[in-house]
Amino acid sequence: MSRIIGLTGGIGSGKSTIAKVFATMGIPVFDADATAKHIMNDNSEIKGKLIENFGTAVYVNDILNREYLANIVFSDNFKLELLNSIVHPATIQAAKDWASKQNTPYVIKEAALFFESASSQGVEKIIGVSAPLSLRIHRVMKRDNCTKEEVAKRMSHQISETLKMKLCDYIIVNDDQQLVVPQVIALHEKLLSLNKI
Repeated sequence: MSRIIGLTGGIGSGKSTIAKVFATMGIPVFDADATAKHIMNDNSEIKGKLIENFGTAVYVNDILNREYLANIVFSDNFKLELLNSIVHPATIQAAKDWASKQNTPYVIKEAALFFESASSQGVEKIIGVSAPLSLRIHRVMKRDNCTKEEVAKRMSHQISETLKMKLCDYIIVNDDQQLVVPQVIALHEKLLSLNKI
């Protein structure tokens, strides 16, 4: 099984961009957030639990009503924790199953909430992607076509950027000033050297 290296960052930090750089270098990338969405749409056991806890309106024509669910969980911390407790164990297992089939020295598991949930389980090292708050807000507003207030509400459910970066083993700065590719290449060499120990 390949070593699992976590990749995280606050909303708008550009972690998906960094993941793509690793992918172009031949490192397999597991997108935990996309997998969680897939599980919520396709896993009948998870779907049953979501309907039981959030009501039948959580699915429309058998497809997850993400806006409805987001309105509930981002207004109630207990409901957010409940959602995470339903979805995260299945996502963690999916990542382990996926990593066991890879044959590279390491793989990247990209996830927004490593520290806010128990999803760092089985992850050997964690890379943090850092960007200034104003830039992160601008990126999300542009990407999701939403207001500054809506971005702030989502950010309030993630731990602070400062604390998140302190908890990471490595940091890549994605501030539109420093080039990210050389940072990823240098980190790739470090991660390869871990396998030689």
